Amino acid sequence: MYTELKLFIDGQWLNGEGRKGEDVINPATGKVLGHLPHASAADLDAALAAAAKGFQVWKATSAYDRAKIMRKAADLLRERHEHVSTVQTNEQGKVYAESRAEVLTSADIIDWYAEEGRRTYGRVVPGRQKGVRQLVLQEPVGVVAAFTPWNFPTLTPVRKIAGALAAGCSLILKASEETPAGAVELVKCFADAGLPAGVLNLVFGVPANVSEHLIPAKVVKKISFTGSIPVGKHLAGLAAKGMKKATMELGGHSPVVVFDDADPEKAADTIAAFKYRNAGQVCISPTRFYVQEKGYNKFLARFTEYAKGLKMGDGMEKGITLGPLANARRLDAMESFVNDAKSRGGKVVTGGSRHGNQGFFFQPTVITDVPDDSKIMTEEPFGPVAPIVPFKTFDEVVERANSLPFGLAAYAFTSSGMQAAAIGDAIQSGMVGVNSIAISTPETPFGGVKESGYGSEGGIEGLQAYMNTKFISQA
Repeated sequence: MYTELKLFIDGQWLNGEGRKGEDVINPATGKVLGHLPHASAADLDAALAAAAKGFQVWKATSAYDRAKIMRKAADLLRERHEHVSTVQTNEQGKVYAESRAEVLTSADIIDWYAEEGRRTYGRVVPGRQKGVRQLVLQEPVGVVAAFTPWNFPTLTPVRKIAGALAAGCSLILKASEETPAGAVELVKCFADAGLPAGVLNLVFGVPANVSEHLIPAKVVKKISFTGSIPVGKHLAGLAAKGMKKATMELGGHSPVVVFDDADPEKAADTIAAFKYRNAGQVCISPTRFYVQEKGYNKFLARFTEYAKGLKMGDGMEKGITLGPLANARRLDAMESFVNDAKSRGGKVVTGGSRHGNQGFFFQPTVITDVPDDSKIMTEEPFGPVAPIVPFKTFDEVVERANSLPFGLAAYAFTSSGMQAAAIGDAIQSGMVGVNSIAISTPETPFGGVKESGYGSEGGIEGLQAYMNTKFISQA
């Protein structure tokens, strides 16, 4: 059963009576799952007032007591994970096993922040004169406005919610209108855990209208956004007008470098599985593959074999390993990438077209022989299309990998410790996985450089993002 979709403001669930809204579509079937109410201007003002009131209560709550409520929310999310995973798969499309992993990881994120929030230590700096005490304190920044996309309906919101709550902030979440149920179920866990009214609020609406209402509001002191680079730049500009803190986790185009001394087939097995996770709709998905000449053919053959072995269908069906794209826009985008590649001499090794007569399915695709200035090599595909090209030397591949204005994630495979260190240092990226794809955990920083954004979620950096530093010199 799909979730009843509502807004959550000042501890109250509000339905669609008298409000505009939109239908939520199952991307595997094209059928309507439910109707989502949009927040009116009055609703947004109510959320701002509630968050201001909630902040006063929450910042005065001890970190110890905040942690207890957060841990209870995490426990509730684990108890409800089957239902939450089901509604998330129905609205987003990813296979159930991936939804389940996302929901359980979201609970882990809450737990980690709950504990880390009890360790927001300050420090004493020795004074230069006798009798002078110099104190450095960490204080919650205040009301946060957070904006999240459709590709991870629970995990992306929970990073922002848990970080803000652990720091002592209140938060207004504008989650994706295309995948709202995951966020609704997540907020339910916090509400049922006893979170005071107003500390966490959930709204939906026309994205530009909501952001342009919330961000300039005097009460909002920080924004956190995950999404596209153009939208991120616009929101960062709105925040800058008020000198407000901002965390921007924007798009990327993650290079993968496979050196001759790596096992090409083992590397292909590892990175292909990661590439086609959530049908490639992952901001840190590997998206352009550079393989050194010696191992190129073996890597390409194994990667292609993996792609051909994926079984497409509704993510709730057993045996399905690749779900649909989240919306019709992504289908059009995939066709554009493939057609551009073909026009530039690219060879489609497997896939390359839509699949089935219902839903938003696109075949897992491998393309070779594409030039570096082709669309697939310069723009983030955000879908199941993988371009694989050869390279000759270390310096050459570093230049090609660093040539774009993005720098979110990157990956490399090598058996040489010296080369592992060298490529890790040379790649311009906020996160680099060398012989590993484990670059996103609750305890480690997650964020990019260049046009992929600034600031981090996760790790102590993700907690500090919601804190102000205060220095007190006391004589």
